[in-house]
Amino acid sequence: MLALLQNIRVVLVNTSHPGNIGGAARAMKNMGLSQLVLVDPMDFPSGDAVARASGATDILDAAQVVGTLEEALVGCSLVFGTSARERRIPWPLLDPRECAAAVCEQVLQGSEVALVFGREYAGLTNEELQRCQFHVHIPTDPDFSSLNLAAAVQVLAYEVRMAWLVAQNKPTKIAKLEATAIQSSQPVTADELESFYAHLEQALIEIDFLDPAKPRHLMSRLRRLYGRSAISKLEMNILRGILTETVKAARGEHQGRGKTDV
Repeated sequence: MLALLQNIRVVLVNTSHPGNIGGAARAMKNMGLSQLVLVDPMDFPSGDAVARASGATDILDAAQVVGTLEEALVGCSLVFGTSARERRIPWPLLDPRECAAAVCEQVLQGSEVALVFGREYAGLTNEELQRCQFHVHIPTDPDFSSLNLAAAVQVLAYEVRMAWLVAQNKPTKIAKLEATAIQSSQPVTADELESFYAHLEQALIEIDFLDPAKPRHLMSRLRRLYGRSAISKLEMNILRGILTETVKAARGEHQGRGKTDV
């Protein structure tokens, strides 16, 4: 499935500075994209592009150079054009996250998709934008809205990467943290609590804290204590782990410290 990312084509139109081409290549490789198409670049190949690529020279070496945007878009079923400003003719407008979701939906169907970026000084012309089904606007601060070309590529490539991870059910760090938070707050069930009480009683007997012949009200008091504590599943795992290691120590089976992972 990862190979479908290669169906995402990054198209740079009439780039004036070769360093921006190298920076864009690096941004692409960071996020797992590899198909770069250059439309009439002013200076390419270039040592400046190689220097800025910082290890992504394989993408530069494989870059396709064409003379027109029409050539760059051959075979693409969906085209997204970046636009820094509103145009006279209303066009379907997406933010980078919405764009990324649409991109992943298309490539999962096996389609070729293009992300088109314009000139550093003027962006894409109205005619070029009209060749795109959707326009993408990066919501920068209005007081300082100018965005470097390679930075713009990085923003869209990042959003595509995140959307791709979600589509592949590969949890991001945030998703993992959310899963941990759920476990931390999810209360134990009644049967899990009863299993813990049985474990606790056995451990107390093992360490000679509880005399099963004269239990008195110890377990009842402990039930009341833990019952009002609203123990979560994660906390229960910690308590059960402590009991297990305590019993091992009482039996002389303890192998040392450093096993805790909570």
